[in-house]
This record gives sequence, C-alpha cells and structure tokens, in this order.
Amino acid sequence: MRRVVITGIGLVTPLAANREATWERLLAGKSGANRIEHIDVSDLPARVACIVPRVDGRGGGADDPHAFDPDKVMSAKEQRRIEDFILFAIAAADEAVADSGWKPEDDDARNRTGVLIGSGIGGIEAIGNNALILE
Repeated sequence: MRRVVITGIGLVTPLAANREATWERLLAGKSGANRIEHIDVSDLPARVACIVPRVDGRGGGADDPHAFDPDKVMSAKEQRRIEDFILFAIAAADEAVADSGWKPEDDDARNRTGVLIGSGIGGIEAIGNNALILE
C-alpha cells in the first residue's frame, strides 16, 4: 500500500471562496443557502440554493470580501469556454498546493504532485440551459 500525505487544503464553497473563511463561517453556524436571483425560478417550487458567492453578486457575494473572483483564476476570455465548477476546482487546487507550501522545481516533482477534487452537481447550470434550448 502506498502512503499518501495531505499537506494542504483548498476550498470554494457556498460559505466562502477560501479555506479559512469557509471554516470560520462553518464554526459560526452560518448557512451557505441563499435565494436564487441570477436566473428566473418563478416556475420552480424551490427558490433557494447553495450557490458559491461571487464578486459579481451571484450567490449573494457582491459585498463579501471572501466571494469568488473568477478573474483571479484565469482571463475573461478563458472563462467563457468553461463552466464555473471547473474554475472552482482550479481555485481550490491552487489554494491547496499553496497551503501545503509545496513548490515543485522540476518535472519529476510536478508529476508526483496530486490534487483530489470533490464537486457537487458540477455543470448543472449548463445542463439546465441546454434543456431549455431543447424545449
């Protein structure tokens, strides 16, 4: 059996877009659930979701200093080609590697670096948009 060492953690959650703020808010009993305001949900029975707060106001993050800023992950041009859950994964992976203090200096070290990513319902917005197109 090979040994694995977890040396860093990165989080992008409905509570905050970093590990430290997510943990503080979790311990304080905060909820990541908010009203859905960036799309029309008037015909749906549920109008609340756990959306990652963003600096553009989606998910209730406009005034939140710990809201997710996609521009810190990649350029606006690159962002248009991928779904948000991919941006979240990249940001969390970057934070985890930075948190670990690991700075691989050659290809061998980089190839021995791994990041485990968990995502809940990634791509659901694209699925919904495509379902509307098919109607």
